[in-house]
Amino acid sequence: MSSLVKNIIRFMLFILIQVFVLDRIHLHQMVTPYLYFLFILWLPFKLQRSWLMIFAFLLGFTLDSFRHQPGFHAAACVLIAYLRPFLINLLIPQEGFETNYEEPSISSMGGILPYTIYIGVFAFMHNAWLFLLEAWQFGNIWYFLVKTVLSTLISLLLIIITDMIFVRKQKFRTNTI
Repeated sequence: MSSLVKNIIRFMLFILIQVFVLDRIHLHQMVTPYLYFLFILWLPFKLQRSWLMIFAFLLGFTLDSFRHQPGFHAAACVLIAYLRPFLINLLIPQEGFETNYEEPSISSMGGILPYTIYIGVFAFMHNAWLFLLEAWQFGNIWYFLVKTVLSTLISLLLIIITDMIFVRKQKFRTNTI
């Protein structure tokens, strides 16, 4: 299956799962699980930042359209898309793993710890920015922090489960053409 078709299917699946399953789950008004932004995190390493941000905006805008919100998810998605190349450069071993694998995964990032840090940082940033935009104030800082941390932990758990269920077999590419 080509990369384009695979990513179109991922886009649709993540949006549908988020809208019709996860958006209906709210635990004590504190925890809201988000999984849809995993689409951005799984995009290929070689994708240019401008395309990454366009796809992130389209993903967030699509979810905002379903939820009738004024761009909160689009803003959170564009933020993590913009910062993604910086964090990948920090976490990937300098031996050039990004040239040997197509997209981020446990194997391409050099183990479970760098991959968990990668998805954990972006889950926290996504949720913090989203909840800040929704409330538009810190008001009760403890409520904001607890909601962000709990939602991040639930999202992180969902992402790890998703990664285990949908094993993405990647070919190790050598430098030979």
